[in-house]
Amino acid sequence: MPTVFSANRSNVLVDGEAIEGLQSLAFRVLTEREDIRAVGSAERIGVSFGLRTVQGELAVRSANYKLDSHLELQAKFQLVANLKKDDAADSPKRTLSFDDCYLEAKDFTVGAGGTVLTQYAFTATRIREE
Repeated sequence: MPTVFSANRSNVLVDGEAIEGLQSLAFRVLTEREDIRAVGSAERIGVSFGLRTVQGELAVRSANYKLDSHLELQAKFQLVANLKKDDAADSPKRTLSFDDCYLEAKDFTVGAGGTVLTQYAFTATRIREE
């Protein structure tokens, strides 16, 4: 049976400080690859892998001054997501650590209901899962 982590029990930290108003964290790991072609054939005979990068996005209700500062100063930071199923001591947990993160973009939206949502796009050198 799959483990379902709860967003209400989990938290995301930037340099050890919780992100207040966090709505979502999304990321993807990208690996460059190149097909190795067979001479005289339309099929590949292998694959060569290259650079691996992590791209992510944080959506925050209102804004986050710490993230704004990192964007302005082009400062490196660490992002850690502590995922939990529930508050029980033996509950499944997983930690995602994003190393050497830099913010690349910021999108600011005021919704029809008057709610502000800020989305921060970041890259990381690697992600470690524990």
